[in-house]
Amino acid sequence: MAIKLTRRALLTSAMSSVATLALADAPLTSLRPVARPGSNEPILARIGTDEMLAEANLGGVVGFVVADARTGEMLEMHAADAALPPASVTKSVTALYALETLGATPVIVCGPPVSQALMQNYRVHEIRVGEHQERELEAFKALYHYQPDAVLSIERPGQAADGGYYNMRGESISARTACFDTFINNAKCPTIGIGDGGNEIGMGNITEALKGLDIVSATTRVDELLIADVSNWGAYGILAMLSVMNEIDLLASVKPREILEYLSNLGSVDGVTRQNELTEDGLDPCEGEAVLLQLRQIIGMA
Repeated sequence: MAIKLTRRALLTSAMSSVATLALADAPLTSLRPVARPGSNEPILARIGTDEMLAEANLGGVVGFVVADARTGEMLEMHAADAALPPASVTKSVTALYALETLGATPVIVCGPPVSQALMQNYRVHEIRVGEHQERELEAFKALYHYQPDAVLSIERPGQAADGGYYNMRGESISARTACFDTFINNAKCPTIGIGDGGNEIGMGNITEALKGLDIVSATTRVDELLIADVSNWGAYGILAMLSVMNEIDLLASVKPREILEYLSNLGSVDGVTRQNELTEDGLDPCEGEAVLLQLRQIIGMA
């Protein structure tokens, strides 16, 4: 039996904040490259920053800061204040294709820089980043305006027991995170959370199970929680279910590489590698493509 989605809005949100590269979780060990033979002279001493970036032919917006880890002295920088959206927004873009096919009107709820990057091509409702006194009012106004059929959170940081937001290393990201928990808590419709780390909205459903992990877990609860190795893949699972219920192959239209190319051109960074590259959580998009194919085979649509 087909599931009926009305033209009312479906609010969805993925990771967003006023991020620079520092927002993403860094590798636990240094990924220091091996020096090339021929010269021990620093590359910036041989060529200028602009020339180096031009030679690298990097896409999107590029910004960096190099500092001495011991003294804090700034050694080199380029577009240090540039706001770079994290590539985790891939999850929301993934869901939009299928939801619109089923007749829903999805709206992405997020803060800058993601909101600014996406609003030219998608329906976006912008919310404020950081701590402020109008979080509840912000959610009430949006929920009243859109009257959503469902509220979906995909790899969105959730508030911890102390009300703050933390990344997987236990570092506070409150100042750079827009609050979506108030949307989940005040929604009068089903709420769904997808996560892969324990610090996302919805993980409050399994608080006891997370106590043994070395993380600051989120406490915000949802009606339905879906956990996956990569949050994108959890969204694929939901699309597979909707495909069966509606007798239509929704997964066939999901193109991970094309989505990553679109976001990379906007200046996104991978949350694991901290690089502007075509990867999701450090994995080549072929991994996601393989998951899509397997799901389509399981439901008999490939």
